[in-house]
Amino acid sequence: MANYERLTATPTAEVLRIAEDFLTSRIPIRKVSSDAHSIVFEGGDGRVAIHAHRHGLDTSVIADTGQLRTSRLDNEVQHFLNQLPYQPGDVVAR
Repeated sequence: MANYERLTATPTAEVLRIAEDFLTSRIPIRKVSSDAHSIVFEGGDGRVAIHAHRHGLDTSVIADTGQLRTSRLDNEVQHFLNQLPYQPGDVVAR
């Protein structure tokens, strides 16, 4: 279904922590699994898997959902990705 990608200066562990804080505070989902490079959430609005991998100075963040691009879950995932700082020194928006 929908797949989103963002490059950020934020380290992998921090991306996953921000994803959990941000998404669980905005929509009714819960973490169902995680490891050093990914976190998966499920809830009434669907399922999203967020994968983060560091490549040099950047972290590539990929979010996969099983929803249409117009779903509430997809809107919040896109909003989360847009909050991540692109360059070092940028502030995480909330």
